[in-house]
Amino acid sequence: MPGQANSRSLPGRPNLRHLKLEAKRRVAAGEFPALHEAQVAIAREHGLPSWAALKRQISETRDSHALDQLRWVIARFAGADEPGWIAPTGDELTQHFDDRFLTALPPAALIAAIGRVTKDLRGGELVVLGQTPQQAYVELNGVQYMAVVEAEPPYRLAGLRGVPTGRRVHDSRVDHAPVRTQGEVPAEVSEIAEQAFAELGLTALLLAGGDRQGTWVLTRGWADLDRGEPLEPRHRFPAPGVTALVTTTAVLKLVADGAVSLDRPANDYLRTVSLADDTITVRELLSHTAGVDSPTETELHADAVPDLRQLMGPVIACTGPRGTVHPSNGGCAVLGQLAADVTVLPYAEAATQLVLKPLGLQDSSFPARAPDKDPDTVTGYQLTFEGRFEPVPARIPTLQAAAGLWSTGADLVRLGLGWSSLLPEALAHEALTPQTDPGPGGARVGLGWIISPRGDVATHAGATYDATAAVTTRIRDQRTHVVLTSRMIPVTTIEARLLRAWTNP
Repeated sequence: MPGQANSRSLPGRPNLRHLKLEAKRRVAAGEFPALHEAQVAIAREHGLPSWAALKRQISETRDSHALDQLRWVIARFAGADEPGWIAPTGDELTQHFDDRFLTALPPAALIAAIGRVTKDLRGGELVVLGQTPQQAYVELNGVQYMAVVEAEPPYRLAGLRGVPTGRRVHDSRVDHAPVRTQGEVPAEVSEIAEQAFAELGLTALLLAGGDRQGTWVLTRGWADLDRGEPLEPRHRFPAPGVTALVTTTAVLKLVADGAVSLDRPANDYLRTVSLADDTITVRELLSHTAGVDSPTETELHADAVPDLRQLMGPVIACTGPRGTVHPSNGGCAVLGQLAADVTVLPYAEAATQLVLKPLGLQDSSFPARAPDKDPDTVTGYQLTFEGRFEPVPARIPTLQAAAGLWSTGADLVRLGLGWSSLLPEALAHEALTPQTDPGPGGARVGLGWIISPRGDVATHAGATYDATAAVTTRIRDQRTHVVLTSRMIPVTTIEARLLRAWTNP
């Protein structure tokens, strides 16, 4: 909508050149009559009053530590297939990758893994899509790279992943993707889905939304590409990250019932495990500022869900920066265990009794084992660097409270619209009130929710190796939209387009 300034949920400081091109594209598409108007709208979407203010913020903000490390990886390995190239030693790698990373992927395996894609690191333009001091999100030669570094010096890489985009797809099976709808789908959504499906390289995409007057769902693609099974609104997806909305709402419901206090130590309520720091409060866990450690990436999936004590030990380490916003799978898992210990129920049953049942989310559940070949669930895929889609093995998240929910688009819209109805009005308001100072990029945190720089929308989102999920709500009226895919891929571009498509009632 011309002139409309919806907040963008981008991962940190955007790239100015990328935004200039976006402004030109939006003028060419007829969204704005002049380039100046498009630039002002983009600036306001990022919480700034003018294009000049946006340029000033970008020029004054230092490149992130994560981007520095990512640039080192690209420069160091771009010639790995050329004669005379000398591989980095173990000592050199330990200067750039943290110990946990190199334990999960030892130096020889890491060098081999990066070496396999070395030709993709040469040439082309590195486009910085977003960055914070600890994270960077870039695109190079049709591959999007995500990097995360430690919170403290020397800021070594704690996570690094590359995912091919739609430019790399050479798989005729995804031509002519089927489309299904449910409810009255806004006109702009069909175009958003078609564009995103091609740009990101997807096999399955579900967009859904709604308000108090009703909900809608649009699907594009296949629930199972190998069987040629079209994706329908009834199909269930994994909901990584969005699961945390169920977990935090369950804990807030216990607060509302007087069973838990926000400002008491979490260890007062934990029985199965305890935190190494006795002073960490429930509020700090909810606001992502507790510094709780998480399992390594290799420990995040299994054939069946283990109990948290078995996975992380009886005392959970808290070595992260306390008081600094740093969303943690481990912290979310501790909240889930707190709900289980207070209710004396397994987490899945506690979450169902406290949240899913009261909201009537009948198509949502926490399976203890991967629902392999379930006709009502989607199959996860990865896109190879050669451009073919391959199914990924069906496994289950080990941290149910962070990523264990499977759900439909319609159920997740109901969750986004209805979670606050389970709480007193004052507590629901507090959940959407920033609990911290703005972090890099201007984003703030409520009780669970990530709040946009302008403070008008809030999000729960996440990704696993076989899915990406996001639920975003407009704070003033809780109008909600949902994005679900069957592969790990950033969906910030879809989020931004859906936000722009929202109209004022």
